[in-house]
Amino acid sequence: MQMTKRAKVRAQKRARTMIEKRVIPGTDLAISLLGFGNFTLGANWWGEFTDEQATALQNYAYDKGVNFFDSAPAYGNGIAEERLKDTITYAGRENIVLSTKFGYDLFVDPGAPGSHRERKQNFTADFIRKDLEQSLRKMDTDYIDLYQAHNIKLEHYSDELVDVMEALTKEGKIRYWGIAVGPAIGWREECWDAFNKLNAATVQTVFNMYEQDPGRECCEIADARGTGGVISRVPTNSGMLDDEFKSADHKFDQNDHRKFRDKNWLIYGLQKNDMVRPLADELGLSLRQFSFRWLASQPAMVSVEPNILNNNDIDEYAAVADGEGLPKHVLDQIQAWYDDDFGMGMEAHPCDHKSSITETGAIQSQYIKPEIVGA
Repeated sequence: MQMTKRAKVRAQKRARTMIEKRVIPGTDLAISLLGFGNFTLGANWWGEFTDEQATALQNYAYDKGVNFFDSAPAYGNGIAEERLKDTITYAGRENIVLSTKFGYDLFVDPGAPGSHRERKQNFTADFIRKDLEQSLRKMDTDYIDLYQAHNIKLEHYSDELVDVMEALTKEGKIRYWGIAVGPAIGWREECWDAFNKLNAATVQTVFNMYEQDPGRECCEIADARGTGGVISRVPTNSGMLDDEFKSADHKFDQNDHRKFRDKNWLIYGLQKNDMVRPLADELGLSLRQFSFRWLASQPAMVSVEPNILNNNDIDEYAAVADGEGLPKHVLDQIQAWYDDDFGMGMEAHPCDHKSSITETGAIQSQYIKPEIVGA
């Protein structure tokens, strides 16, 4: 029997109550614990999507309770932003917490489709304003709720950056701003200073059970300060905790960015999964659901952005996005394993971090107790 319009609205309302909304401390933004980063819809690294397929997937996520949608001009040179336009109309602008990013000068360095090459960055006030106006036009909106400096480096931190963010806030063009670091894991100083020196609202970074730093350091800083929130990207360790790989001999497709990862990530990741799986099974969770609940347990965690490719992905994550974390004894076990490289030795240690302050541009992955300013 076909559902009436009123019954459909009631059903959607019930579904939307399942996903917890977390207020980013120091702001009035209440964002869904399950975030939709639509980078998967702007590049062909995860397959091809039509405009209609992209919109349908985003709309389905909204119907399930997702209100936080995160995009960037760099995702397909504006394609991902354009694909949010119809979803914003579908949901109603006031029901969406809209995020996009700035800092890649695609006007002078658009790059090549499917390329993994980094492009020219520009964090001057004039460029940021130009970049913002294009994003507003592509998404057909008057303002951005959360504006993130995309893969910003320490050298770009300046009074000019803070001043233009404050000016755009006063003008009503943006509500809050933060940073998103990358593309690879690391950039500890950028993360720390974003909270401690720039008072950014959010830090988005690679953060998962198998790559815990500097994500956990960011959580500790924000939690101690009482302002700011952390957004996790790559929450399943590049698909490892999705149970995507069955063998250490897995062959990656031509466009798959994971072909650049160290072989030990794959070899020992599979062994780590074998250790974690019984804990997940005991709780009736898949590995990806278990990893999501692990992240939900971290202090100052406000949203988790897994790769979303289909409705089943949304359903599986939505089922554990109610805000419930993992039992303390389980968290303690994961931490003990992690601190000991799961008993597998240094070859199983997380990959080196990228760094702006070392001569080589890299530093060994490790936890460093963070400095906290303003706590």
